[in-house]
Amino acid sequence: MKTQQFFRPTKAIIDLQAIQQNVKNLKEFLRPNVQIIAVVKANAYGHGDVAVARAALKAGATVLAVATPDEALHIRAHFEEPDILILGASPVSFAPYAAQQRIILTAFADDWIQQAASLLVDEALPLRLHIKIDSGMGRIGIRSEQELLELYQTIQSTDHMELDGIFTHFATADEEDTLHFDQQVQFFEKCLAVIPNKPRLVHASNTAASLVKDPHLQYDAVRFGISMYGLSPSSYVKSILPFPLLPAFSLESELVHVKQIKSGDPVGYGATYVAPTDMWIGTIPIGYADGVIRKLGGQEVLIDGQRMPIVGRICMDQCMVALPKAYDIGEKVTLIGRQGNTGVSIDEWATKLETINYEIPCIITTRVPRTYL
Repeated sequence: MKTQQFFRPTKAIIDLQAIQQNVKNLKEFLRPNVQIIAVVKANAYGHGDVAVARAALKAGATVLAVATPDEALHIRAHFEEPDILILGASPVSFAPYAAQQRIILTAFADDWIQQAASLLVDEALPLRLHIKIDSGMGRIGIRSEQELLELYQTIQSTDHMELDGIFTHFATADEEDTLHFDQQVQFFEKCLAVIPNKPRLVHASNTAASLVKDPHLQYDAVRFGISMYGLSPSSYVKSILPFPLLPAFSLESELVHVKQIKSGDPVGYGATYVAPTDMWIGTIPIGYADGVIRKLGGQEVLIDGQRMPIVGRICMDQCMVALPKAYDIGEKVTLIGRQGNTGVSIDEWATKLETINYEIPCIITTRVPRTYL
């Protein structure tokens, strides 16, 4: 198969060995026989779902989790064997496709079960389901023990369906205050006590809970998301991590133009930046259409192992950097990652953008090719 060729020097570099090591470290940390559900939704948080899924499975993950039917079908086209779980809501019309492709769906509504049942009468394989408990997240899920018992009984009495799991999601597992977290745990465990027979997989711990909460909350499996990519769920979790995380995402480009401008010369749209003295300006072929949004103006990049600021407004396809001297065309520019002993982290970008680190690799668009180590 011919490898696609990219001519623009802008690229995201994904270190698959780092991802594998993060999974291996978690596996060693967990209780024996606890499975790892590798969360590869949103194109593996912008890292590339197929490559990351392959690396995670090789390192010991046994289940792949996504958010949508389309993501699940894309993963199934590349992986025949492993379980695939859709964490979000799926339309009733997808039920027969899920059964055929052995994709596990999330269930949380009795009427959905009844509607889906009518579409499954001709299917050879049962539709596998995981019941979602809304223990305090407020998104989707069962909100009472009675509602759970009714849904459980409906699934158990319906042909062509199999209850394979039950789960919840913690809203504050990454915070030091445990009040809401403890309330969620109590409600989830009440729900577990209601159902007559525990299904194959009980899972509640997201990344933060997997790393820093009571080991009994690991149940049968944990869902490993943000820290599989080497990022901490929060500054609090980062301060008490049980093992170091290895970041997997770097963003690089090159200088495509270097010029000297005079004191008082403007740079960029709106002429918002004016040279304070005679200086050198470098142009990088990356912009807000690539995910380097305009609010990142002033953010520093690495050139020649030194930090240099983006100046002027970031354009759709390009941005400009203040240079201390003339550099050759083709000089490497690191926007996220390391050069020597100096680094620019995803967390630094997140702070600059007043957001969380999860968002940063996700906003780097598909126009930026992912290359893999």
